[in-house]
Amino acid sequence: MKLAQLLVIGSIFLLPLGAHAQWQWLDKDNKKVFSDQAPPPDIPEKNILRRPSPPPKRLNFSAPSAAGDATDTAAATPPAAPAPVPAGPAKGAGVDKELEEKARKAEEAEKAKQAAEAQKLAQAKAENCSRARQGKATMDSGIRVARVNAQGERIIMDDEARASEQKRLDSVIAADCK
Repeated sequence: MKLAQLLVIGSIFLLPLGAHAQWQWLDKDNKKVFSDQAPPPDIPEKNILRRPSPPPKRLNFSAPSAAGDATDTAAATPPAAPAPVPAGPAKGAGVDKELEEKARKAEEAEKAKQAAEAQKLAQAKAENCSRARQGKATMDSGIRVARVNAQGERIIMDDEARASEQKRLDSVIAADCK
C-alpha cells in the first residue's frame, strides 16, 4: 500500500514536466497561445515567447536564404537606407553617381525578390511532383481507394474514377516533374 501511495505522489510531481515542453506565442490579435506544437509559419519570431527547446530553424519564404552562392548573398542583402542628400547644391558628377547607386540597389532588390519568388515556385512544383508521383503509385498498385463525398460518406472509386484520377496525375507529373 505504501508503494502505491509513493507511485501516485511521484506521478503527481512528474505531471508538470509535461507542461515544460510548451510553446507560447502571441497571435495576430495579441492573445497568448499555449500549445505543444510549433506556431504557424505566419507568426513572426518576435511574437514567440517560449520554446520547448533551442529554436528550430524556421523557413522564411519572403527572402532568399543566405545559403546561396556569393551573387545570391549579395543580392539577398536588403538595400541599406538611402544615403542622406546633401543640403547644399551637389556637383553634376556627384548626383549621377548617387542616382546610379540608387538604381543599382533598386535593381539588386528586384533581382532578390525575383529569385525568392522563383525559389518558392520551384519548391511548390517539387512538392506537387512528389505528391503526384505518390498518388500515381497508389493508383497503379490496384488497391481499393476510397474518397469522401460532400456528405462525409466514404465511396470506393470505380474504374472510371480511377482512370480519370490517373489521367489527372499524369498531367500534373508532366507539368511539374521536369
